[in-house]
Amino acid sequence: MKEMYDLIVVGGGASGMMVAARASARGLRVLLLEKNKKLGEKLRISGGGRCNILNKEDDERVLLKKYGKAEQTLYSSFAQFGVTEAVDFFESQGLPLVIENAKRAFPHTHKAEDVIKVLEASMKKGNVEVKLQTPVTKVLIEDGAISGLLSGKEEFVAKEYIFATGSVSHPETGSTGDGWKWLKTLGHTVITPTPTIVPLAVKEQWVKDLAGVSLDGMKITFFTSTLASSGIESIQKEFSLVGKVLFTHFGISGPLILNNAHKVADLLHTGTVTATIDASMQSDYPVLEKQIMAVFDANKNKTLKNVIKEFVFNGMQKGVTTIFKEYMDVDTKVHSISKEERKKIVHLLKALPLTIEGLMGFDRAVLADGGVPLDEIDTKTMRSKKVKNLLVTGDLLHINRPSGGYSLQLCWTTGYVAGNAVGKPQVS
Repeated sequence: MKEMYDLIVVGGGASGMMVAARASARGLRVLLLEKNKKLGEKLRISGGGRCNILNKEDDERVLLKKYGKAEQTLYSSFAQFGVTEAVDFFESQGLPLVIENAKRAFPHTHKAEDVIKVLEASMKKGNVEVKLQTPVTKVLIEDGAISGLLSGKEEFVAKEYIFATGSVSHPETGSTGDGWKWLKTLGHTVITPTPTIVPLAVKEQWVKDLAGVSLDGMKITFFTSTLASSGIESIQKEFSLVGKVLFTHFGISGPLILNNAHKVADLLHTGTVTATIDASMQSDYPVLEKQIMAVFDANKNKTLKNVIKEFVFNGMQKGVTTIFKEYMDVDTKVHSISKEERKKIVHLLKALPLTIEGLMGFDRAVLADGGVPLDEIDTKTMRSKKVKNLLVTGDLLHINRPSGGYSLQLCWTTGYVAGNAVGKPQVS
C-alpha cells in the first residue's frame, strides 16, 4: 500500500519551500519533490547571489500597484502574509535584513545561500520529507482530481497537491515550464510566457568591451527610426530613463533596463531602435566643452587616451578609452586635436550611441510572465478552481511585476497562503 501524505509539493524553489514550511508547521505530513540535486537553485542565483529577498514597501496599496492588473485580486493574499510578515519570518529565524536603494531588502549576509538555509531549517523542523532528483513525469487524474504523481515508475499519493515549479526564466536552474504543461492537461488556461524583465542586446562592440562596468546617474534615451517609401529615414524620440546602467558582454542590463525592457520590446515591433547615453548629466554642452578645454590646456603634450579620465564622470574612468577609440584616434596629442574633434568628444559624452538588436531570451531573463490567469485561482487559498485538490503558487501564476524584490515577495505570500490553506475544509 502506497504511503499517503497530507500534501505533496512539486518544486523546491522559493514558494515551494515556503509552502512546505508552513504546512508542516501546522502538523501536516508533507512530501516535497524536486528534480534538481539541490533545493532553491534559482533562488541561489537571485540578485547576483545576494538575493533581493523582498521590497520593504510598507504601504500595501503602493506595493500592490507594482503587480499591475493583479493588484485587486492579491489583496486577500497579502492581508494574510505581506511584507511585514515576511520580514518577521526571516528575522525570527535569525536572518536580519538590510534595506538598500528603492527599498530593496537583502539578507544581512548578502548571501542567497543563507535564505535557503532558513527555509530548509524550517522544513526540517516540520519533518518535511524531501526527495531530490525526483522529477515528476506524469500527473494521474481521476474524477476531476489528482490521484497521484509518477516519477519514472515510482508513484506518490497525497490528499492534496501544490504545483510550485516556477516559470521558464533561467531554464538551467530547472525552470522549464513543466508545471504549465500539467496545468494545461488539467484544464487550466496557460497564457504564453514572454521574457519580460530581461537585458537588452546591443550591436556596438565597445559596450561588450566594458562588460562588468556599472555607470550611475546615466540618462538613456530610446529612439525609433523608420524608412518611408520615399527613402527618407524618420527618427522619433520615444522615452528617457535616468539611473544606473550595467554593461555586459552582450549589451546593457541593471534594474533600470530590466524594468523597462517591455517598453523597448514594443518599440522593436515598429522599426529600428537606437539609444543614446548621456554620461555627463551634470554639465550641458557648453559647460562640458569648457571643462574639456581646461583639461587640454593643462595637458597639451599628452595623448588623448592619457587625459580622457580627467574629464569623464560617473564612474566611467574604467575602460573609457575603449569607448573613444571606436570613434577617434586616442593616440593623438592633445595639442593636435581640432575644434571639430573636441566637439565630437563632447557629443560622445552627451550621446553615446547604441543600436538595440533585441531582448535577450529566457536564459537571461530575471522573470518571464505568462501562466495561469488569476480568475482560475482562489487567491484567498491559492486553490485551483478547476481541480479540487490542487493549489498553485509563485511564478506559475500570470502576474506581471518589476524586479526589486517583488517576485520573491509573491513567492513568500502565495506559498504561505497555500501552506496555510491545505488540510482545511474547502468552502464552496
